[in-house]
Amino acid sequence: MSARFGRSFVVAVLVATLVFLAAPVLATFVSSFARSWTGALPSGFVTTTHWASVLGLSDGVAGAAERSLGVTQWPPWENPLLFSVGLALGGVLINLVVGVPVAYAVSRYDFAGREWVNAFAVLPLAPGIILGVAFLRAYPEISGSVLGLVVGYSLLKAPYMVMAVQSSFESMPLRQLEESARSLGASWPRTFLTVIVPNARTGIVSGSIICWTLAAAEFNFSYIVFSRGTPPLALFLKAHISNSSFLTTAAAVSVFFLLVGAVTLLLQAVGGWDRTTRT
Repeated sequence: MSARFGRSFVVAVLVATLVFLAAPVLATFVSSFARSWTGALPSGFVTTTHWASVLGLSDGVAGAAERSLGVTQWPPWENPLLFSVGLALGGVLINLVVGVPVAYAVSRYDFAGREWVNAFAVLPLAPGIILGVAFLRAYPEISGSVLGLVVGYSLLKAPYMVMAVQSSFESMPLRQLEESARSLGASWPRTFLTVIVPNARTGIVSGSIICWTLAAAEFNFSYIVFSRGTPPLALFLKAHISNSSFLTTAAAVSVFFLLVGAVTLLLQAVGGWDRTTRT
């Protein structure tokens, strides 16, 4: 009796938590297709006007959000949504190239200063505001450029990649895998790239999803260093939230939710495809 009651209670709490988390997202998404919201609920479904404004597909005069960013209409190649996807993916790529070897080294080898390297790798380098000010003072020529944004995102989110990948490495028999591959004639680079890294797929995909999501939504650093050109997604959303109607803001936030979901599914599919091709 107690076991059945306890299980029902846990299920009820889980369902209530999911509803609590999903209901605002669903309400925001649905309201973004409404024509107006003058009472307690939105009305006048269905219109894509707000989505067209956010995606830069509207042929009319730019809204207050676009005017606040100094543009009238985004060219397709300068759309802030696509631009921010590329920026965040660039930061993730740097995190992979640097974070995966660091996580492997601290998980596989004992060396002098290992604890310090591990602590430094998993601790945030600096808050976004401080790093942004440091970039402006030390590297003013690149601070607001694409390179500056990508490097800043990678520095801010690197600990999440290291921690996710390190947890996968620590759950693996690294020494046995490495010795087995080397005994079969594989070189160390081949062993690392074709044996060690694929077995850490779960941590790599998880770290990539976390790093991309946090980089795409990074506001403090972007706000400090951005000066002109195509704005990162966080500033784009801020402009819409501050200067647009509620329903246009709902469309902007919904676009961000869809982007996060799409990139998450894409990264998971890449990990699943790699596993399928190797079995």
